[in-house]
Amino acid sequence: MVEFNRNQWILLGIVLLLLGIQLRYVQAFVLNERTTQFLAKRMQEVELASSDAGASMAAAAPVVKQRVEPPRWLGLALLSAGTVLAVHGLSLKKQA
Repeated sequence: MVEFNRNQWILLGIVLLLLGIQLRYVQAFVLNERTTQFLAKRMQEVELASSDAGASMAAAAPVVKQRVEPPRWLGLALLSAGTVLAVHGLSLKKQA
């Protein structure tokens, strides 16, 4: 098993902090057409696997850009986790 050193803990904490800040400032993400089509194709495969007859009609419809709204608590959770990991990394002893 790989053990994290001090710098890796701090880096992971900073990345989670920045991601948490991003999720707190942005209310929704609008996906581009290519990503929306990719998700629609994947969802169609899942629906076909569950033998849904209406899936082929949904694929023929024009593609509307998908809007993703992350929950508000997710940003706070990432901010908290990032803070804990960064402080943990700072509390570790430096390697020689």
